Amino acid sequence: MDMKLDSIGIGKTEYEFICRLVYERSRIHLGTDKQALVTSRLAKRLRLLQLDGYEEYCELLRSPAGDEELRFLIDRISTNHTHFFREMGHFNFLKDVVFPQSLAHVGAQTRKFRIWSAACSSGEEPYSLAIWLAEHLGPASSGFWDIEASDISTRVLDLAAQGIYEHNRLGGVPPELLRRYFQKGSLDRDGQFRIKNELRQRVNFHQLNLLEGDYPFSKPFEVIFCRNVMIYFDRATQEALVRRLSEKLVPGGYLMVGHSESLNGIKHSLRLVQPAIYIKAA
Repeated sequence: MDMKLDSIGIGKTEYEFICRLVYERSRIHLGTDKQALVTSRLAKRLRLLQLDGYEEYCELLRSPAGDEELRFLIDRISTNHTHFFREMGHFNFLKDVVFPQSLAHVGAQTRKFRIWSAACSSGEEPYSLAIWLAEHLGPASSGFWDIEASDISTRVLDLAAQGIYEHNRLGGVPPELLRRYFQKGSLDRDGQFRIKNELRQRVNFHQLNLLEGDYPFSKPFEVIFCRNVMIYFDRATQEALVRRLSEKLVPGGYLMVGHSESLNGIKHSLRLVQPAIYIKAA
């Protein structure tokens, strides 16, 4: 077996096949600029599977075992860097604008405040939201709010459900919030922290392809976080995704996208509030 797969790259035919297959299953658009990324993330996989090259890997994807391998492939190429309280401007907007607007409804218990982390990865985003809601809208025990979280990857969802993080991944968490909402590990868990149970119980995790099937939510949301997802999609797919997400917002609800993303150039019914924040007409 060639142990330098990561240096020889993927042939044009094999790369185009992988791009087409990934797009058909996930709508993730891999352009020519992503070839080096795909090569680097697959090289270790090919060595593990003891395959002689990318042609053999494509044969595996075509085989009866291909569906399982395709799930792994999509998982690997869609993995995002994430951390607690990433892009803090969104959290400040929740505190300064969205929460005050919602307190009248929440205080009167006319409805719960519902928020969806639509690409939650390993859980840092929805748990950051849970902490923020507990701090500014009511403790987890109040029942005033709910969080739904979803991702296409079952692997990261398993990690998210555990809610266990190494200390070096908690740099974005202020010390007082770390003490209040995390349990410090000991013995074989030394150096690790776990989200406290009362918060973990308020986050519901779902394996979900955002572009396929019906969403498993019967009630709309005040806020949807869908950050650093659209960068993977072509324009038609972006439009379809924004349309689907918009349908799940209450009138006057907000869609948060990544600060490197914009809805410029695509058709949508939302109004820009400030960069990376959009509102649905009331």
